[in-house]
Amino acid sequence: MQAPSMPVLERAVTSPKDIVLNAWKTFSSRDAGRIAALFTDDAEWIAPKGNATAVALDHTDHMVGAQAIARFIAQEMHRMFSEVDIAFRGVYADGGVVIVEERMRATLAGGKPYENDYCFVFTVAGDRIREVREYMDTRKGWRMVFGEEA
Repeated sequence: MQAPSMPVLERAVTSPKDIVLNAWKTFSSRDAGRIAALFTDDAEWIAPKGNATAVALDHTDHMVGAQAIARFIAQEMHRMFSEVDIAFRGVYADGGVVIVEERMRATLAGGKPYENDYCFVFTVAGDRIREVREYMDTRKGWRMVFGEEA
């Protein structure tokens, strides 16, 4: 009598693109611990200098460290934005670099609508995000946050 064959367990291979797509899902959880675990301890998130979100929240445009990034995503940005809706326009990967093109719609703290297009360039190291470079229409964002006269 032969013993039943056992299934061979293979280690799941997670691509950088999968890691980044999973990160976006996790961002919406607003769970700072889960979000921090996505990033290397020395991760950096670099946004355009003087962008409207950083100015309005009196926040840096260059975050360093998984905890700082997670705190911003889970808590601080929600002081300014509610009813956040992210629509992906494209996700492109080449090696450890993943580019996400998206449109964000939200309601600003004062009740006005916000809508802007973004491009994020993620650099993945191993199974975690090491760097995010964020690009957006800064002039459009500034007008929506501070008004046409700003």
